Amino acid sequence: MAFVRANGIVLHHQVTGRPDAPALVFNNSLGSDFRTWQTVAPHFADRFRVVLYDKRGHGLSDAPPAPYTMDDHTDDLLALLDHLEIGSAALVGLSVGGMIAQRAAVRVPGRVRALVLCCTAAKIGAPELWAERIAAVEKGGIEPIADTVLQRWFTPDFHTNRRDEVAGWRNMLVRIPAHGYAGTCAAIRDADLTADAGRIDVPTLCIAGDQDGSTPADVVRNTASLIPGARFELIEGCGHIPCIEKPAALTQLIQSHLQEAFLV
Repeated sequence: MAFVRANGIVLHHQVTGRPDAPALVFNNSLGSDFRTWQTVAPHFADRFRVVLYDKRGHGLSDAPPAPYTMDDHTDDLLALLDHLEIGSAALVGLSVGGMIAQRAAVRVPGRVRALVLCCTAAKIGAPELWAERIAAVEKGGIEPIADTVLQRWFTPDFHTNRRDEVAGWRNMLVRIPAHGYAGTCAAIRDADLTADAGRIDVPTLCIAGDQDGSTPADVVRNTASLIPGARFELIEGCGHIPCIEKPAALTQLIQSHLQEAFLV
């Protein structure tokens, strides 16, 4: 683990793998930290320089005053890459992490070599729904909404058969700073990347879970249709967080895509 002041805030990050290899950056979802990638990321350390980090308002990174914008999050990522002297990277983004990845691919196309967009979209949810969630978190913190969020994150089967893991991930969620969570909700609320999707010009794979309650498969499939040449894949028996619920399937899809993009 390491810490660096980038774009004016302290970002918690971890770099593993081969220093001389192509860079592969994982960006996690709203309400989580980079531990969610712990079963997936190690599979790439023999062929990539693997970067994990906590976005602003999450994990051990700074949580500056809300609200945030998608460009704030994108600026943080680019500043971290600058600090690590990474000129270009493949980006794997989950949920809001996928929105950050899309934004980076449009803003600095020369720095993004490939995209894997997991359970995300060019536009996620209606503004009024995000406004309701922000108001709820500002009033009572994350605890009152945690169980509803977890229902969207994981399938009923996961909730039934892996109760202790659900409890652990719930602990992670409720310990996110409330204003950091709300600030990132505002970034999602205000971001509509639909018009820019056609400008993404790198190999792109869009992945959905068939039981995702946050970004349903049709929403992810629609985003794939907006990105030239993008491919869509569906993971069965999976909710919103495939890196936790179906890590082997997700790992295989990422590996295949990076091979097809000639990065390995």
